[in-house]
Amino acid sequence: MSDLESKLRREISGEVAFDDYTRHLFSRDASMYTITPLGVVFPRDADDAAAAVVVAREHEVPVVPRGAGTSLAGQTVGPGLVLDFSRHMNKILDLDPDSRTARVQMGVVQDQLNRAAAPHGLMFGPDTSTSNRATLGGMIGNNSAGSGSVRYGMTIDHVRELSVVLADASRARLGPVDEAERQRRAAAGTLEGALYRELPRIVAENKEAITGGYPEFWRRSGGYRLDRISAEPFDLAEFVVGSEGTLVVATEALVDLVPKPKHTVIAVGHFTSTQAAIEATEDALSFDPSGVELMDRTILDLSRERIEYASLGTILEGDPDALLFVSFTGDDKDELTGRLQRLSSLWRKHEHGYHTLEAVTPQQQSALLKVRKAGLGLLMAAGSGTRRPLAFVEDTAVDPKHLAEYTAKFAEILDRYEMQAGFYGHCSVGCLHIRPFVDLAEPGETEKMRAVAEEVKSLVTAYGGVNSSEHGDGLARSEFNREIFGDELYEAMCRVKHLFDPAGTLNPGKIVEAPSMTDNLRDAALPEPGPLRTRLSFEVVGGMRGSADRCMNIGVCRKSTSGAMCPSYMATTREEDSTRGRANALVKALSEPDPKAALGDERLHEVLDLCLMCKACKSECPLGVDMAKLKSETLSHYHDEHGVPLRSRVFGSIRALNRLGSATAPLSNLPGRIPLLRRAMQRLLGITANRPLPRFERRNLGSWFRKRARPESAPRGPILFLADSFTTYTEPDIGKAAVDLLERAGYEVRLVTEGCCGRSSLSKGLVDDAQRKAQDLVSRLSDSDAPLVGCEPSCVLTLRDETLSMLPDSGAARDVAGRVRQLEEVLSEAIDAGDLELSADSWPAARKVVFHGHCHQKAEVGTLATVELLRRIPGAEVVELDAGCCGMAGSFGFEAEHYELSMTVGSDRLFPAVTAEPATTIVAATGVSCRQQIAHGTPREAHHPIELLRAALRD
Repeated sequence: MSDLESKLRREISGEVAFDDYTRHLFSRDASMYTITPLGVVFPRDADDAAAAVVVAREHEVPVVPRGAGTSLAGQTVGPGLVLDFSRHMNKILDLDPDSRTARVQMGVVQDQLNRAAAPHGLMFGPDTSTSNRATLGGMIGNNSAGSGSVRYGMTIDHVRELSVVLADASRARLGPVDEAERQRRAAAGTLEGALYRELPRIVAENKEAITGGYPEFWRRSGGYRLDRISAEPFDLAEFVVGSEGTLVVATEALVDLVPKPKHTVIAVGHFTSTQAAIEATEDALSFDPSGVELMDRTILDLSRERIEYASLGTILEGDPDALLFVSFTGDDKDELTGRLQRLSSLWRKHEHGYHTLEAVTPQQQSALLKVRKAGLGLLMAAGSGTRRPLAFVEDTAVDPKHLAEYTAKFAEILDRYEMQAGFYGHCSVGCLHIRPFVDLAEPGETEKMRAVAEEVKSLVTAYGGVNSSEHGDGLARSEFNREIFGDELYEAMCRVKHLFDPAGTLNPGKIVEAPSMTDNLRDAALPEPGPLRTRLSFEVVGGMRGSADRCMNIGVCRKSTSGAMCPSYMATTREEDSTRGRANALVKALSEPDPKAALGDERLHEVLDLCLMCKACKSECPLGVDMAKLKSETLSHYHDEHGVPLRSRVFGSIRALNRLGSATAPLSNLPGRIPLLRRAMQRLLGITANRPLPRFERRNLGSWFRKRARPESAPRGPILFLADSFTTYTEPDIGKAAVDLLERAGYEVRLVTEGCCGRSSLSKGLVDDAQRKAQDLVSRLSDSDAPLVGCEPSCVLTLRDETLSMLPDSGAARDVAGRVRQLEEVLSEAIDAGDLELSADSWPAARKVVFHGHCHQKAEVGTLATVELLRRIPGAEVVELDAGCCGMAGSFGFEAEHYELSMTVGSDRLFPAVTAEPATTIVAATGVSCRQQIAHGTPREAHHPIELLRAALRD
């Protein structure tokens, strides 16, 4: 242990991490840069932050403050010591509706603050697209703005006070002061005193440069804001906003809140080109909108390919090349709707676009807003291998009246360099996030990128615009600040840096005295991977490492109040427990000279251990990082190195065990009821004694099927029903209901009782065993060309996904995958055709049904088919819960060391949502694990939707 690390551990109450994996995780943010720090500190309070600065100064080590690590220009990567404020310092300390202010720690997330403010009719004005994970500290560091900046301005306009640690580790509270108070503070012989004494001198001595040196356009987040400190009151809090952690380490902020509009209506213009959409902006601005947002075909096409965002395609007219979202907000809905309609008429008059969608209800707007906020992630998904849409000219802004002409010339630059790019952003404030696709691993591409950056910088300057309008300078743009601001103003900024931070401790190399924009590039720094033979097929460029390295660190996996990704991060808030953290850890391992040995590393195993393999990341991560698949492969190599644990063999053999349990029931159910035996099971196998075990049924689905009376005819023909390990042996009533419904619908049901999909083996890293099972099942299913359905999503959908990765060269596997259908779709078709009639007098009819979807179902096919089936029950009010992952995740929740986390995940949103419902509400869930977790964590029983449909059937 180094002296630096040992001193930090003595002085700091929060965690300190100097291991190679943690350092690698914090070497990246959402930019194209990477710099490995010496270590990471997770401060619990301002005292910890100050102590860290003290120790860093003693060891002449830089300090890099960090929030969510979603900065796009490289602000939060650097050498030295990273301070992660997001893990512990994430509390709202006070919220005063009367003064419309909130006091927050730097790790508070924007949506977290907005949820707290909403009951008072308030919100934080700046609205970033990353609001579900962006921290207030990061927004203050960047001077973030967002889609509503035409109405609410930038973060700098909403900060009243800042509590900070100065570069000498002293503490200060910054805010507006009058001249008498400034002079009083300036008299102190401290660093704080020097700031109040010397900064006015710098301003006075550079008055002319300050007046003429800044770009004309108001939306600026680059350089130090000497222009904001020229007049009374003297406000250091405002001044350090946007300083990217280079002047102070902020620990608390007092921020203004603004009234939250009661209504929003959106006009969505459809255009045949991006340029045509931009040209319609001035008409939109004439109606005083709260935002005008552009989205081009690149993002639209990608949204259609993703389950998470596919609903957008169902409401668009035709096949637009670009959309323009024009939002109107306020308290008078009729007035807002009138403005929307007048805009629509003006666009028609001026022949702007070919259609305008008028979205006036939250239901109409949800798909639009979801895709708009996901624009960056969807654009990133268009990359392949190391060819990525990079952020190096993505933050320019010009006066909107110049935007069409400016964008056309910008496109000419890209065409000249033969660069493709995605276009999206804030037309209302002249800011387009244009991200050219660049492969920095290819010769000449780095030089081409730099040439484009220099030409764009000159272009935006010619239009009086800004090079950094909301994403900051960081490593991408700081190099150009001397040229942008001029020598005199730039030197004044250097004096500011040396005044605040004489030793260069605080986040050096940003804003002033920066390295070249082409230094520290992420893709150029990656070594060639060593040889590795994988068991699963990874079809992306770069194989397994390429699959992990698709992560561009935009941090959607750090959200906490919507979707299912990432359940373990939601429970622990540790970076290594996010999809991003695990992907980066795998990139490190797979970049070692011997990646197979690295995959057996114990520290890597720790990082992956809490992954529930829920697969939410496959659909919710805009780049489709499939951590469940990556973990299965990694576990297989870990087992090669360390052997297979007995418990993994037990869970991997669940079908055989369930068959045995059914054959010996009810005796096989006794161990689950005897506490002594449960404790022994926990001691020997690590299966928790705190959770009830499933009950085996003697009369299982197979025996019932063989003995039942069969229908005389089957006009719809044969259909295969996958009798999974749970529907067959522990919950046969669900399978019986499904068979009965299918036969009544006119199908000849052929029950597939032999063979296993291999899902359970795959989840424990027993990939060879899973492949054998998959091959056997595919062979059995290949005897028929009938469609295939089942009740357990994880089993049926394995045939559509993992089976193809296990058997990539099997035509039979592809044929089987193509025949898999959702049971809910099949039954809905039968109902609509009149072959199944549902009764309005049945017990599920006219009841509220809350539905919780299985994570694998959400990831692979979505839940719409299930929701629509439930809605066919007469009078049923169906509400789909956005309650995340249940936390059970198959065997995960049965494992003793994971039990508490499993219950924490369930307790986050699912359990409260279920228990909040009255007793008359029906709870439905498609997954066996979900139903087990609901029964264990709440006083309610969850039904499979198929059971409810059978109960509603008119006999």
